[in-house]
Amino acid sequence: MNEKQKIIKEMLEMQKKFIAREHDGGIEAEEYYSDDDESILSGYQAKYNELANKLVDLAHQEKGSQR
Repeated sequence: MNEKQKIIKEMLEMQKKFIAREHDGGIEAEEYYSDDDESILSGYQAKYNELANKLVDLAHQEKGSQR
């Protein structure tokens, strides 16, 4: 599995957990944006954005283009 596929797989797993949590009891905005280690979503937004940016960078590198 190449790096892009690993990133996509990780992002999909994160999305599944997020959706399950949302269906289980909802998500408050404070919880989504919180860096509190007690929160299930601690660091979720930052990690997801990091993965998405890495994926975009890899796609540009693959095509020889720039952001």
